[in-house]
Amino acid sequence: MTRSTTKAEPLYGIDRSDDELRALVDGRSAAVAVYGLGKMGLPLAAAYADRVGDVVGVDVDESVVASINRGDCHIDGEPGLPELVAETTENGALRATTDARATAAEATVHVVIVPTPITEAKEPDLSIFDTVVESIAHGLSPGDVVFVECTVPPGTCRDRLVPALVDRSGLSADEFGAAFCPERTSSGRALEDITGAYPKIVGGVDDESARVAEAVYGRITDNDVIRVSDATTAEAVKLFEGLYRDVNIALANELGTLADDLGIDVREAADAANTQPFCHIHSPGPGVGGHCIPWYPYFVMSRVDTPTPLLQTAREVNDSMPAFTAGIVERELAERGKPIDGSRVLVLGVTYRPGIKETRATPAGPLIADLKRRGADTFATDPLLDDETISSFGAEPLALSELAHSDPDAVVVVTPHEAFDDVEWDGFEDVVVIDGRDTLDDVGHPTYTIGSGRN
Repeated sequence: MTRSTTKAEPLYGIDRSDDELRALVDGRSAAVAVYGLGKMGLPLAAAYADRVGDVVGVDVDESVVASINRGDCHIDGEPGLPELVAETTENGALRATTDARATAAEATVHVVIVPTPITEAKEPDLSIFDTVVESIAHGLSPGDVVFVECTVPPGTCRDRLVPALVDRSGLSADEFGAAFCPERTSSGRALEDITGAYPKIVGGVDDESARVAEAVYGRITDNDVIRVSDATTAEAVKLFEGLYRDVNIALANELGTLADDLGIDVREAADAANTQPFCHIHSPGPGVGGHCIPWYPYFVMSRVDTPTPLLQTAREVNDSMPAFTAGIVERELAERGKPIDGSRVLVLGVTYRPGIKETRATPAGPLIADLKRRGADTFATDPLLDDETISSFGAEPLALSELAHSDPDAVVVVTPHEAFDDVEWDGFEDVVVIDGRDTLDDVGHPTYTIGSGRN
């Protein structure tokens, strides 16, 4: 295997004090490779380029690479990111390539932040991760460190990453470092989160790996760096954050389905309960989407033998909410003498979050499918998506300008984008409204709010 002789000074395995290590990092002496330039990868690469060292970003998409090398930002809706990408590419601190192996040969710090989805069988899909690790191994040199930021099952760094690097690089495990340093970012605020909104978690496969990770991320974040016992603990931290939310949302959703049986506004009761400092009930809704919360339980459940009935039940509850919402549509129409079969149902919002152009695991998908299964003619509008994307979910796309003439029998608010504030509700006739997120004022039509019931 050919090794590069032009690498920057290594960070791992050198007899340096903490102060000397931090000084090396502060001196921008690291040559950094960031693998994955998507919604979270590009902000991370730009932050590294701004604060730590010269960065080469790696992505398989040639159009993404060309865009970044022009100083352009292909990620929308991230404050400050276009400017930082332009600045760091102009001063030479950031560039992009599709050649992962050549980049690995030159880098001393390797940062992995690639998609780790789940399969249809609800198993973590680490195929992209494995491909990147193989490329890193072909360029790995003594003293390099590998930081994993993307979400992985507990034990991945210990049981998968390090053995793969050893097997393919020819190095022994004590010649390079590895740490899990989870991204804790949300779309729409990535740079803010990366550079200090929350403490940074780091956990190494050994003490030296953790020490190097602490020094590097101490430069990137203005917040604290929390060093946990090991990489597996750090992997669990990232997952536990999502599991907490999934279980709490499931509680809120299950309570929300009881509004009619109890004859109360469950949202009002939860808000009042939350004035007690030990109570923090979330808000119910038509489902849970995104590439995090719906997937994280399976990262844990797939790796343990101990039964996890709470995690499984929470997933089942949250996955059931689109069907519950479709059932409310059918019932509210029937109350007014309209069968859902043949009724025109308009879905407002297809992305999983307001203002974020992301549709992975969006509850709008199964909701549309369920409405169609019940016989409804289903339409959808979303200001962030093109017609082709909306059509891929099985709904007929409508532009905002077409809503007044769409003549729906029912309207379902799934994702309350700001653009929907301008919907002219008085243009609809004899329509029922299902408010999935409790974001509507009085719209002049019979309204059922999930968790609150009829108005």
